[in-house]
Formats: sequence, structure tokens, C-alpha cells
Amino acid sequence: MSVEIDPQELGFHRPFTSEVSEVLRIRNSNTHPVAFKVKTTAPKQYCVRPNSGRVEPGKEVEVSVILQAMKQEPPADTKCRDKFLVQSVGITGDKEFANLQSIWDGIEKSAIVEKKIRVVFLPPPGAPGTAHLETPKKSSVANGTQATPDVAPPAYSSPNEYNGSQAEPAEEREIKREEVASAAGIAAISATSSSDPSRDELKQQLIEAEKLIARLKQDSEGLRQRKATSTNESKPNTKSAELAQTVRSGTEGVPIKLAAVLCFLSFMLAYLFF
Repeated sequence: MSVEIDPQELGFHRPFTSEVSEVLRIRNSNTHPVAFKVKTTAPKQYCVRPNSGRVEPGKEVEVSVILQAMKQEPPADTKCRDKFLVQSVGITGDKEFANLQSIWDGIEKSAIVEKKIRVVFLPPPGAPGTAHLETPKKSSVANGTQATPDVAPPAYSSPNEYNGSQAEPAEEREIKREEVASAAGIAAISATSSSDPSRDELKQQLIEAEKLIARLKQDSEGLRQRKATSTNESKPNTKSAELAQTVRSGTEGVPIKLAAVLCFLSFMLAYLFF
């Protein structure tokens, strides 16, 4: 079920370094409600609000189409090849209260009516003597019918609804991606150059390592000599200690207990005989 589209082509006025908005009107001149969808060949460049909906009989819906801001202004002779596609399908009585997604899921492709809308770049408002540039029309054959171009048809997809925040242009994302890649390459080169020492540095490190090994060997030999000397010195000390113990035991005299017994016996003898 067809709908009426106004305008037949979307014209966006320069400059394009800021957002540019246009209004697309979809009118339902049928006696039944109509469901519609708006698709484009450049979904990342445009925001559409709403990108789908329902139009009652004899009513009209305004769709806001916003061209995202570009990082750089395109040349004046740039030809825009972006296109929009408006799909519409009638809502029958059995689907009167169904949601739009279920209507589109259950519809046959042959029942969908499509209308294409071209996009043109226009000069700034009020610019004198400047004709707008638009996508060239298809060439016609001798019998009056339009010839089909050899180029494959563009792929349409649904753009996101506009949420008030400016989306990042695709060109700017590509530039950022290249900057990140170049920065990563520079960092990798610097890391490689810093991790690979020169031949002179390697020789210097080898000489220092050899000096350290020789110093450690000397220290270990000195420790061994000091250990052997301390062992030899401890042996005479042990012998002299044993000798002193022997002399001390020989000069100590009679034990105390024996002296006490002798004293007691002497006292008893003196007491008995004297």
C-alpha cells in the first residue's frame, strides 16, 4: 500500500561542519492504516527520527532527517550519492492491534511498497548564482524506458534515531584509527631500539661480568684459607685445655668428704685415749 512522499529529494544546505536537518513528510491517502520504515545507504552519516512508525488514514507524519557534522567541508563540486528508501505496507484488520515488529516479520516481501529518495548538497542559503549539485539521473534508451546501470544497487539499512548527541563521523573515526596505529608503530620501534644494545655495550657488560666472576673466586679462596687457619689454631688450644684440666685435678688435694672423715676419727681417738 503506497504512501505519498514530500519532498521527492532531500536537499541539505552547506556548511556541513555542523548538523543540518531536513523534514520528510509521509502521507497516507488510503483507507487503511499504513506501517512505514525509512532506510538509507549511509546509516552512520544520518540520524532519522522516527525511522519507523504508523500512519493513520488521511494523516501525515513528519520524519526528521539529520545529516551529521563533518570534520571538513567537502569540495563545492562534490556529488552526493546517498539515498533513502521508504518502505510501506498496509495494516489489515487482523493486525490492527499488533505491534510494528510483528507486522514486518509476518509480511510477504511482495506486499512491501518502496520509494527511493535522493540526497543533494545545496549551497548556503542566499548564495547567488549557484546551482545545486545532485546525483546524475539514469540515462534513458531510445524507447523511453530507463536503462539499468551496470553498478550494483546500494545496500539500504535503517539509521539510528537521533538522541540529541552528535555521533562521531566515519571520516573522523578513520583519522583517529590511523593516528592510534601510527603511535603504536612509533612506540614499537622505540621499544625495539631500546631493547637491542649496541656491540660496544655488550662488550662492556661482558668485561664487567668477567671482573665480577674473578672477584667472587678470590673471595671464596680467602674464605677457605681463613677457615683452615682457624681449624689449625683451635687444635692446640684444645690440647692446652686438656693439660690444664689434668694439672688442676692433680693439685686440688684430698676431697672434702675424706677430710671430714679423717677429722672425725682424729677427734674420737683423742677423746678415748686422752
